[in-house]
Amino acid sequence: MAELTRDEILRYSRHLIMPEVGLRGQEKLKDARVLCIGTGGLGSPLGLYLAAAGVGTLGLVDFDVVDESNLHRQIIHGTSDVGKRKVLSAQETLADINPNVEVVVHEQRLTSENALDIMRDYDVVADGTDNFPTRYLVNDACVMLGRPNAYGSIFRFEGQASVFCHPDGPCYRCLYPEPPPPGLVPSCAEGGVLGILPGVVGLIQATEVIKLLLGVGETLVGRLVLYDALSMRFREMRVRKDPGCPVCGESPSVTELIDYEQFCGVPGLEEQQNVAAEFEIGAPELAARLEEGDDVFILDVRNPDEYAICRIDGSELIPLNELLEGVHQLDSARDIVVHCHTGIRSAQAVNFLRSIGFSKVKNLRGGIDAWADEVDENVPRY
Repeated sequence: MAELTRDEILRYSRHLIMPEVGLRGQEKLKDARVLCIGTGGLGSPLGLYLAAAGVGTLGLVDFDVVDESNLHRQIIHGTSDVGKRKVLSAQETLADINPNVEVVVHEQRLTSENALDIMRDYDVVADGTDNFPTRYLVNDACVMLGRPNAYGSIFRFEGQASVFCHPDGPCYRCLYPEPPPPGLVPSCAEGGVLGILPGVVGLIQATEVIKLLLGVGETLVGRLVLYDALSMRFREMRVRKDPGCPVCGESPSVTELIDYEQFCGVPGLEEQQNVAAEFEIGAPELAARLEEGDDVFILDVRNPDEYAICRIDGSELIPLNELLEGVHQLDSARDIVVHCHTGIRSAQAVNFLRSIGFSKVKNLRGGIDAWADEVDENVPRY
C-alpha cells in the first residue's frame, strides 16, 4: 500500500485524526481508483470532493464541450472554459485542487463496445449520467465486472441516490426493470434543473464512494434516497434484489452488453437524421420564406416560462402538453412550422399532428436555439 508523503499528511490531517479513516484509511484512498461517468452537474461535485479527499486515481468519461448554459450547475467548469472539452476543463480544475491525484481522461462516449475495457480498471464507478441508455449500460457493465455503482439522478427540484451492483444488494434493473417510454421523462435541457440540486445529490454519491473505499458506515446498498429540494425533505425506499433480474438475478439472461438505445426505444442518430430530412426545415430557410411573405403559421410548443424568455415574432404558443386540447386552433390547410427549444418536443408535436392528418407541418431544426444562432442574434439563447 502506498505511503503518504509529509505534504499529504498535512493535507489530509483532519482525516487522519478520525478513527474511521486514520492513516491506513487515507492510504486506502490513495490506492483507490474511481471512475466518474460524466463531468456535468453530478460529475462536478463528485470530482471536486473525491479529488480533495485524496482518491489516488480519478477517471473521467465525457465527450461533450462546456456550454454557457452548463455553468449554473456544473461548477467544475468556469466561464473561461466555455468551448473546451469537459474532461480537459475538469482535469485542469482537479489538478489545481489536488496535484497528488492522477486524473485519467477518457474523452469518448461510453458505449457497449468500450464500457468493459474502460470500467474494469477501476474499483468503484460513480454514475453521473443524464440519459437512460447510459444508465442501463453502466449498470449492466458494473454487474458483469463486479464493481459497485454509486448512482445519482436529478430533475428540476428532485433527486435520488443509491448504491447498486454491490454483491449484497440490488442493481438498477431490480428497481427499474424497464425504461420509461421515449419522451416521457424530459432531459434537464428540456425540463430544467435547480442549479444547486446536483451539488446535494453529487455529494451523497461522493460520500458513498468514500465509505465503500474505506469499508466504514452503512452505505445506501438496498436503499434509495429521494430528495425534494422544494420541501427540503429526504425520504428513503428499500430496494430488494430481484431473483428474476435479467442481469444480477439467479439465472441472468443478459450476459453481455446490448444495444441500449434500442432497449430504451431511442432511435439511432442516422434514423433521426432520415426523419429530420423529410419533415424538418432549417432556420435560414424559414427566415427566407417569412421574408418573402409566405403564409406560414409558426407554432411554439414550449412552456409559458420559456416563451417569456424569447420568441419568434408572430409565433403562437400552445404548450406540448396542451396540444391535444388546442389542436382545433390550427388550420390543416396552412403551412405550419413547429418549434421548441432545440427541436425535441417539436418533433413529437410534428409526429402527432401528422398522425391525425396534418400533412403541411414541419419541425424547425434545432428549435429557437438555432434561430437565435443562425438568423436573429437579438433573440436570447438559454
